[in-house]
Amino acid sequence: MRARIRDFFETKEGWIFAVADYSHPHGLRSLLRYVPDSEGEREADGRRYRKMDFDESFLFLRRERPDYVKDLHVVPEGDVQRHYLPSAGLKSVAEQDQRVKMIACLLARSQVPWSEMGITGSMLVGLHGPASDIDFVVYGPWWWRARKALAEAKAKGEVQDLDEATWMKIYSKRRPEIGFDEFVLHEKRKGNRGMISGTYFDLLFTRSWREIEAAPPGPGKALGRRKITARVTNADFSFDSPAIFKVDHDEVKEILCYSHTYAGQALPGEIVEAAGVLEESAGGPRLVVGTTREARGEWIRSLSLIEKKG
Repeated sequence: MRARIRDFFETKEGWIFAVADYSHPHGLRSLLRYVPDSEGEREADGRRYRKMDFDESFLFLRRERPDYVKDLHVVPEGDVQRHYLPSAGLKSVAEQDQRVKMIACLLARSQVPWSEMGITGSMLVGLHGPASDIDFVVYGPWWWRARKALAEAKAKGEVQDLDEATWMKIYSKRRPEIGFDEFVLHEKRKGNRGMISGTYFDLLFTRSWREIEAAPPGPGKALGRRKITARVTNADFSFDSPAIFKVDHDEVKEILCYSHTYAGQALPGEIVEAAGVLEESAGGPRLVVGTTREARGEWIRSLSLIEKKG
């Protein structure tokens, strides 16, 4: 089964998972997001669902399907009864939601093909509500053009920047290891968030099929915590999951970031400070940021950006 991050799928029990990897040699590596529940707050096709948070999903599957629980949830392909594709779901969602249609059309105006866009999250599986955010996907190199189109739309007033209350809400949810002002400084520079008709949305990166390697980065041998300062040499996949920053450093060859908070945090040529766990991998030493859900004691900061702002 070909599946990428941002895809969703549903099992025979009606459990809905978000795909969390590009390679699936032993089943679909994923995260449980929704389960049927007669008291649930979401509804689709006459069935009510409950949204699962990160820790709750693990507890649920340890009880119901412990064979699924490994480093994340690994679901055998034979247990999947429906595959939700962001690119396939976009047009039907856009037909029903004017906000989604507006985002797709302003990107298409900049020559981003509809086939290279998608919708994910609750909207893809029909479990969104009036207050739901919009999770918009763009594939491969087209993502960078989409980000540029978003900046142009903001300049024209077609899309609004986030207000301080929304930034504070995001900051409180993420609970990063950097201060609020520094967090917003980095986030605004990323240029992948906006407001349309009063609704928050972001542009999420997913690799094109030709960019997907045969296997994801394999587990390495942990060597202990490190904090490094290095120059970024390549950030082509800095908005991916995990985000990858190639760096020029005496010991570390790349920074691998599993925390969405620090994706896109630096540009090529910039000096970064990064704290995480040093690993020895097949490709050489790497620093891993986001080794836990909250990424306590781990971060990436663009010292170049901070110095320029200061």
